[in-house]
Amino acid sequence: MTIRLDMRRVVNRAASVLGDSAGAVGGFLQRQLGLDGGFRGRDGRSDLYYTVFGLEASLSLGVELPLDLVNSYLDGFGTGESLDLVHLASLIRCRANLADLGARDVAAGHMTKYRSRDGGFNMIHGAEQGSAYGSFLALGAWQDLQIDCPDARTLAGSIASLHRPDGGFANEASMTASATPATAAAVSVLHYLKEPVPESAVRWLGARVHPLGGLEVIAFPEGQGTPDLLSTATALHALALVGVPPGDARDRHLDYLDSLWNPQGGFRGHWADEVVDCEYTYYGLLALGTLSE
Repeated sequence: MTIRLDMRRVVNRAASVLGDSAGAVGGFLQRQLGLDGGFRGRDGRSDLYYTVFGLEASLSLGVELPLDLVNSYLDGFGTGESLDLVHLASLIRCRANLADLGARDVAAGHMTKYRSRDGGFNMIHGAEQGSAYGSFLALGAWQDLQIDCPDARTLAGSIASLHRPDGGFANEASMTASATPATAAAVSVLHYLKEPVPESAVRWLGARVHPLGGLEVIAFPEGQGTPDLLSTATALHALALVGVPPGDARDRHLDYLDSLWNPQGGFRGHWADEVVDCEYTYYGLLALGTLSE
């Protein structure tokens, strides 16, 4: 399995859990598709990053889309030569979802621009050290291109350098505090590289569970933190990859997801968020599918 296919498998499982609400999600996703074939971001304009989430969720749930129009939108980005790492990985993932890999070697060449000197990947060209998020995006892109990540051992070493004394992982080498999304990304990269996952990272993620469900982004003092959907979905999925179930927190997590559900057919990112978008709807499906395993 790859990062993308594992996530699609889990999102697909969410459809059966949604029941009658699956139609509402499908309708919401269809309404987010712009006239140009891209999915809308939070500002209402088509965005390649949000297109990943809208396209992948739609395909996983069997939502009908004008795929010729989506392909035309993607064609506008060429081989991704002018894109940053986030959007380059987004373009590659969208193409993989449509089984249209195109010029794989050219896209792979663009990927190498974001390799850091320690063997990881970073958003910044020529960075000394990789980031957890950049390495996660890059590994997924290599998988989608069906090309082995060059010198994967150094990628694993870059991730290991982000391990912090508290047990979690920081996103950047300059950061001293661990974060839930970064730890989830690091655990996932190590899992797919078949490298040992530190037990301390698993414990650190488990300690981020909020009393009302969901996971907090960092280690807040007791009673001071709030959960968010990105942290919740990525952490639950990463823990599932390494065989750690939600245990007795499952029902609380489901209640938390329910608190973020919007009747228009999507999910908000956190309790204070008033916008429902493709990204958080995808993460809501990912979390729901993980909890149904």
